[in-house]
Amino acid sequence: MEFDYSEHDEGRGFSYWEADPVLRDEVERVYDEDEHDWGAERLAEFGRLVGEEVVDNSDAIDDNPPELRTYDKHGEVVNEVDYPPEQEENDRIAFENGAVADSFRAPPERDEPMPLTHSLAHYYLIAYCDIGLGCSVSMTGGAALVLEQADEKDRHDDTFDALTARDLEDLEQGAMFLTEIQGGSDVGANETIAEPTDEEGVYELTGEKWFCSNIDAGAPLVLARRPDAPEGTDGLSLFHVPREVDGEDNDLYYRRLKDKLGTKSVPTGEVELRGATGYLVGEPERGFKYMTEMLNYERVTNAVGSCGSMARALVESKVHAADREAFGSAIEEFPLMKKDLVDMTVTHEAATALSFDAADALNGYVRDEDDEAYRLMRAIVPVAKYRTGEDAVEMASYAMEILGGNGYVEEFPTARLLRDAQVTPIWEGTSNILSLDVLRSMQKEAAHEVVLNRIDDYLDEAEHPAVVPVADRVREERDELEETMHDVAASGMDGAQLRAKDLADFIYDVYAAAVLVAEAQREAEEGEGRKTVVARRFVDNHLDEGRITDETPLERFDVIAKYESVGIDEVTDEKLQRAD
Repeated sequence: MEFDYSEHDEGRGFSYWEADPVLRDEVERVYDEDEHDWGAERLAEFGRLVGEEVVDNSDAIDDNPPELRTYDKHGEVVNEVDYPPEQEENDRIAFENGAVADSFRAPPERDEPMPLTHSLAHYYLIAYCDIGLGCSVSMTGGAALVLEQADEKDRHDDTFDALTARDLEDLEQGAMFLTEIQGGSDVGANETIAEPTDEEGVYELTGEKWFCSNIDAGAPLVLARRPDAPEGTDGLSLFHVPREVDGEDNDLYYRRLKDKLGTKSVPTGEVELRGATGYLVGEPERGFKYMTEMLNYERVTNAVGSCGSMARALVESKVHAADREAFGSAIEEFPLMKKDLVDMTVTHEAATALSFDAADALNGYVRDEDDEAYRLMRAIVPVAKYRTGEDAVEMASYAMEILGGNGYVEEFPTARLLRDAQVTPIWEGTSNILSLDVLRSMQKEAAHEVVLNRIDDYLDEAEHPAVVPVADRVREERDELEETMHDVAASGMDGAQLRAKDLADFIYDVYAAAVLVAEAQREAEEGEGRKTVVARRFVDNHLDEGRITDETPLERFDVIAKYESVGIDEVTDEKLQRAD
C-alpha cells in the first residue's frame, strides 16, 4: 500500500500525484519514454503544489469569489473583475509551472514541446480542488491550440506568445465566447455581426454573448457572421477580440456575472460587443471548424477534469472511512462500505483509462495529423466527456453521503466538490448533444470502425491465463456492440437518435473494459495482478448488468481500494463472475 489514508484527517496537505497511482499509470502509458522521464518529475512537483497550496487557496476563493465592478464612483464604465489575492497565487502556480506552456513551447531542458496529454495531466490535478481554475487554464490552452491549428501563430504571434507565456506578467488568458441566448447548443443561430473596416482582416463586432466563462480574459475567441455570409454554422467566422487595443479598452461591455451553483473562481457572465475590434482568424466562414478544434480540446479537459474530481471524492471518502469509527470499528471495515469504495475506485480507474486514451487520440490527430487518431477521437471524446461528467456528479454526491451530515456542510470539501462537479455534464455539450455527435462521427467518419478495431487491438493483447477469460467476456460484448451499431445506423433518423445515448453508454463500457484488459496484461507480464482484479470487477459491474454475486469487495478490498500489490499467480485461478 503506497498511501496510508488513516494517517490523514482529510484529503489535503499532501501531493495528489503521490496519492494517485491511477494517474501515474496512465501518464506512463500514454507518454513516450523520454517524455515520461522528464514530465513525471514536473507533475510530481505540481501535484505537491496543488495538494498543499492550491487546495487552500481554492477554498478561500470560493468563500470570496470574483466580483464585477461595472462603474466607478463617478458613474464611468470601468468594466473590471475584482479577484481575491488567492486567485493570483493559483494562477501563478498553474501557468508558471507549465500547465499550458509546456505543451506549446519547448520547456526547459527539452528541444520540443510536450504532448497535449501533459497539459491535460496538469488539468486532472487541478480538478482535485478547483474545476473553475481548470476552466481558465483549459481555455487558454484551447485558444492557443486554435491559433496553432489554423496556422495563425505567425499572424497572431503576439497573442500566441501571450497565451503560452511562462511568466504570469506576460500572460493573457483565453476564452471562448460562443453561446447566445437564442441559440444555446444551436450555434448556427448566432446573430453577432462582424462589419469589415478599412483595414484588411480587422472587423467591428456587434452582438451579445450569453454564457462567457473567464469573461475578462485578455484573448477571447468570438464567433460572428460577416455581411452576406451564409446562414447556419457554414457562415460563421472566428475572431480574436482582445480586451484592449493599443492600450485602450476594446468595446466589450460586461453586463453581469452569473450567480452560479459552483465553479465560482472563474467569472462567467454576459458580454455585449459594441463595435468591438476583432481580428479574423484563418479563412472566412471556417470559424466554426476552427472553434471545433477548441471544443474537442475542451471536451477532453472536461473528461480528465471529471476524473480528477472523482479522485478527490475518492480520497475524501477513503480518508473518512479509515478514520471514522462506528460500533467499535473503522467504517471501512463494514462490508457495504468496502463494496462502495471498491466500486467507486473501479469507476474512477476505468474513467481515467478511457479519458487518457481520448487525450492520446486528440494528441495524435493534432500533433501527428494521424487520420485514424482523428476518427477515433471523433467518437471517443464525446463518449468520454459524457460518461465521466455523469460519474463525477454521482461520485461527489456519494462522497458527501459517506461523510454524513458533515459532508452536507460547506466547511467540508464535499459540498463544493458536488457544486463544482455538477457543471461537468453541461460544459461543452450536454449528454444528448454528445450522444448525437457520436452518431455523426459514425455517419461522416465511420468512426465506429476505428473504435471496434482499437477494442480488438486491446483484447488481442491478452495472453496470460488470468487475463484471457476477462478478454473473452469483453469480446462477446464487443461483437454485440458491433451489431448494435449496425442496428442503430439502419433504424432511421428518429430511431437512431432515440437510441443514441444507450449506444454511447455501450461504447464506453466495452471500450473502457478493453483498455483495462490491455493494462492487466501488461501488469501480468511483470507478475502483478491488481489490474486483472480491477478489470474483472468492471466487467462484472458494467457488462453483466451489475448483478454482483462474488465477494471481491471482501476478499480484495485492499488490492482495489488501497492499490495494494497482488501477484498474478494469486488471481489466476479466480473466475470471472457471470450473471445468471
